[in-house]
Amino acid sequence: MEVRTDLEPANTPEDKPMAHPTRRTFLKQTAVAGLGATFTIAGTKASGKVLGANDAIRVGVAGIRGRGGGHISGFTALDGVQVTHLIDPDMRTWGSRVKQVEQKSGNRPKCFQDIRKALDDKNLDAVSIATCNHWHALITVWACQAGKDVYVEKPCSHNVFEGRKAVEAARKYKRMVQNGTQRRSQLGNAKLAAAITSGKYGKLLISYGRHYRTRGSIGFKEPKEPPKDLDFNVWLGPAPQQPYHENLVHYNWHWFWDTGNGELGNNGVHYLDVVRWVMGNVALPKTVYSLGGRYGYKDQAETPNTQVVVYDWGDVRHIFEIRGLKTPRKPSLEYHLEAGVIKNGKFYPKGKEKPEPLVDIEHSVFPGGPFGNFINCVRSRKQEELNADILQGHLSAALCHLGNISYRLGKEVPFGDQGKALGDDKETLEVFRDMVAHLDEKASLKLSEMTYRLGPKLKFDAKTEQFIGSPEANALLSRKYREPFVVPENV
Repeated sequence: MEVRTDLEPANTPEDKPMAHPTRRTFLKQTAVAGLGATFTIAGTKASGKVLGANDAIRVGVAGIRGRGGGHISGFTALDGVQVTHLIDPDMRTWGSRVKQVEQKSGNRPKCFQDIRKALDDKNLDAVSIATCNHWHALITVWACQAGKDVYVEKPCSHNVFEGRKAVEAARKYKRMVQNGTQRRSQLGNAKLAAAITSGKYGKLLISYGRHYRTRGSIGFKEPKEPPKDLDFNVWLGPAPQQPYHENLVHYNWHWFWDTGNGELGNNGVHYLDVVRWVMGNVALPKTVYSLGGRYGYKDQAETPNTQVVVYDWGDVRHIFEIRGLKTPRKPSLEYHLEAGVIKNGKFYPKGKEKPEPLVDIEHSVFPGGPFGNFINCVRSRKQEELNADILQGHLSAALCHLGNISYRLGKEVPFGDQGKALGDDKETLEVFRDMVAHLDEKASLKLSEMTYRLGPKLKFDAKTEQFIGSPEANALLSRKYREPFVVPENV
């Protein structure tokens, strides 16, 4: 198993989350809402000084409708933190979020449609990003260039190139950049990682991950004029120019390749991040392939609602499965080691049905939970104490992107082949046949008349972050950007 050490050391495991401290009451400030002329991020605007305990950290939340509300709640619950800027191209989101901040902190935040205008404010210390996936990396890079620290939701990038640029920007401008893979701040996962990496149970041979969540049809929405309160040009940002329709704004953008990364990048990244962690923050795999499709209904979405991805590091493999149609639940993560199986937080010795508690190896996480840990590091400037540093966020997001690339390059194969196209990969065949049974019996689909998409097994070089011998796959590691919303080659 290859652990990447050429750029950054592995993260230090995290401490137990601390209880939220009491909030201070801040004086109300005058709101300045509006949008000015756009500008180009030219360089660092902040001093990067170590903030004292009495210095309020001023945070701007970008993307405030869904997950952004959780960001607002998380930061306004912390001592010495003010949410002073709200950024969203849809002005319809502003009113309720301004009220949320006022009720929790007593100050009135400024509102912006364009992130660039907010970043030009020298009174802004940090940006918390809860936008659509296609904006995550560009705001991260721009914020680092503007001298702001960054909390960026998962996945931290829309493609592999972007993730690496986010890492480079964080290091170049000496910014604290925390990824929203919150499980890195959970003590139970630290215990799991410590137990597996300790060697007490022998080598990890193969692991399985599952995200089963029922997703209904999104139907079809016709192109129309954007709402007058939405700056659709800014909303699209780095994505290609295209007509507005109501399946893009606000949530279903997840299921379109231009703006989202499917369920694999939406929720799968949390599981894959833990898998990398328990492998010792392992680098990207040597090979990857994916299969699946969109079943149960026909709608406007592009991403699969049923997907299997197989990652191979040479001496260990991980098989991850997504189901979007109703199905009985199974353990979300399952680790098969030489001495037995770990699932649901317990160890099942080989040949025994009765589980045992996990061996208690010393483990910890840095305190404060995801948001508190980030703020602590903004004050201390200790990047090594970030629970979910941007490097780990990049590599875990890249796992999602690699799987999706194989899927997108796949060819349709009849279900009637009964998985023969998978060769003699017995573990994947078992997962595939269980998937088929799920679709055939639980979803009542006529699979004899249907196909699944089988992606190529792609070879990958973890050091160069390039596919080997596949220009088609390498083309999907990045994208053609729409001016002026360009993730730069040189940050």
